[in-house]
Amino acid sequence: MLSIKTNTSAMVALQNLSNTQREMEKTQSRISTGLRVGSASDNAAYWSIATTMQSDNAALSTVKDALNLGSATIDTANAGLTASKDLVNQIKTKLVAATQPGVDRAKVQDEIGQLQKQLKSVADSASFSGQNWLSVDSAAASYNPTRSIVASFTRDAANAVTIQTIDVDVSKTALFDANGAAGIVDKDRTSGATTASVYAMDISALTDSAADLTTLNAYVKIADAALGDIVSASSALGASKARVATQQAFVSSLSDAFTKGVGALVDADMTDESTRLQALQTQQQLGVQALSIANQGTQSVLSLFR
Repeated sequence: MLSIKTNTSAMVALQNLSNTQREMEKTQSRISTGLRVGSASDNAAYWSIATTMQSDNAALSTVKDALNLGSATIDTANAGLTASKDLVNQIKTKLVAATQPGVDRAKVQDEIGQLQKQLKSVADSASFSGQNWLSVDSAAASYNPTRSIVASFTRDAANAVTIQTIDVDVSKTALFDANGAAGIVDKDRTSGATTASVYAMDISALTDSAADLTTLNAYVKIADAALGDIVSASSALGASKARVATQQAFVSSLSDAFTKGVGALVDADMTDESTRLQALQTQQQLGVQALSIANQGTQSVLSLFR
């Protein structure tokens, strides 16, 4: 039936053209944003997963920053321990030299005194971002012997978030402790009947007597014991640095995996989208022609009245 009131063909053509236009707008949006899932309305499940993963990836970026900061702090402490090891070794060497009869021990003590002051200077200077692991005060209210480096951010199947850390015990690395002189360098050590600390020992008044030479030998052993503790502290920090470096590499790989995972969920395939756009453009042109033909159909009614 030919009707001038209801043009069914035009209605169908217009509906198809509108559908094509909507698909074109969707495809153009994907091409312009590069996203196949740009909002929850595109795919609620994928959008929710991708949004959570992007948030977790941002947290991993912060973890990487924390690991970099922790690595730098360890490097600073290690540099201080290395310098201190050399200084204590020099003190030990001078003590050995002072055991030789006839040596002017007052002059040797002048050199040792400078080395002792340098030890304190090195420990106080080994500070990074407000943290000093070599010169501490265990009596301070804010003191915590365990220094934590944020190492990971994880989310389990129950959606519970966990932050894990790499812990370093600075009580074993401290060269000086203001609370009772309990650091590696300033704490009292006993060898035989002699008790002294590397930082406070003084040989200027010692003579060539048997008792004083025994004291000198004890000082050498005390300096050697302190040197051993510094080496052990350096070794412990080295192990912590190696763990931090391993974690840095892992977190970086994990972040890359998150980025790839999110991309697989929401990124648009430009090859597919460009092909689809060309097809839709062709459909649009044909739809316009179909609508034009359908609209012209009603014009044929006029010929019936000529």
